[in-house]
Amino acid sequence: MNKFLNIALLIFICFLTVYGQTDSTAIKKSTSTESAAHTKVQKDTAKSAIENLEAIIPDENVKEKLTDIFSLSKIIWAVIFFLVSYYVIKFVTKILDKFSEKSARYRITLKGVIPVVRILGWTIVISIVIIVIFAPPIESLVVVTGSLGIAVGFASQDIIRNIFGGIMTLFDRPFQVGDKVEVGGYYGEVKSIGLRSTRIVTPDDSVVSIPNGDIMSKSVSNANTGETNCQVVAELFLPSYIDLEKVRGIAIKSAQVSKYIYLKKPIAVIFKNEIYHNRSMIKMRLKAYVLDIRYEFAFMSEMTENTLRELIKHNLINKEELDAFEEAV
Repeated sequence: MNKFLNIALLIFICFLTVYGQTDSTAIKKSTSTESAAHTKVQKDTAKSAIENLEAIIPDENVKEKLTDIFSLSKIIWAVIFFLVSYYVIKFVTKILDKFSEKSARYRITLKGVIPVVRILGWTIVISIVIIVIFAPPIESLVVVTGSLGIAVGFASQDIIRNIFGGIMTLFDRPFQVGDKVEVGGYYGEVKSIGLRSTRIVTPDDSVVSIPNGDIMSKSVSNANTGETNCQVVAELFLPSYIDLEKVRGIAIKSAQVSKYIYLKKPIAVIFKNEIYHNRSMIKMRLKAYVLDIRYEFAFMSEMTENTLRELIKHNLINKEELDAFEEAV
């Protein structure tokens, strides 16, 4: 049974080491990279800790107690309980996600509850497995905790860093599930916040997995901060001679009649003179808020199309000139 215990600990430690190096779910892109030298140091340290496991456990009496704690029947019950808990937690989070998608008003609030439910659920599950199923005496618990703490602590420093980062993200709340954020050069909607990584969906529908440890050490830009509405900026380049007041009126009117507009917040039009290819041009920036952050790019496209169409309709710019203007840009 002692051999079985050592093998079980070895498999557990190896699992954590591998899990720290690769993502456990299918993703299209990932920003998590590890250097070969750092990986070798981690594996060597884990191997050394495992080889000294017998020395960590002090006497045969404690070993016998450990074999009683980790009996085959208890391990089977623990596995069954883990599997049942996995599907229960998955079912609850799916229900919350389904309800959140039905209401734009409460979507971000409900999605923000999902990672808390997941982490709290697994904390309760692990506590029940340890306290109720295995039910170790205090002295044995200290020995096992010390053994695993030394081996796992050295072998999975990055995992612990990412877990700590995930917990701090939930408490500090620089963003939550459903927010539009930019971190590490990637911009998109936060899909999930896990213990190891945070996933965001980019505008081109790619899923990017960012280690929580990296998020804690980088600047994070949040477009809506928990609200369903957010500011959108549509840009247009116009000839320098154009009537700016008429352009402003057309742009504001185009925004006001949009089905995506959130009229409780202001609409602003800003002009800036810029030089492109030795040609003076006016850069117009239309800043307005959309009802739902998911309307961001649809609104941006609509504003560009409607404003250009109205400018041509009012003879403020002709189509031939616009084509030549776009070629110059």
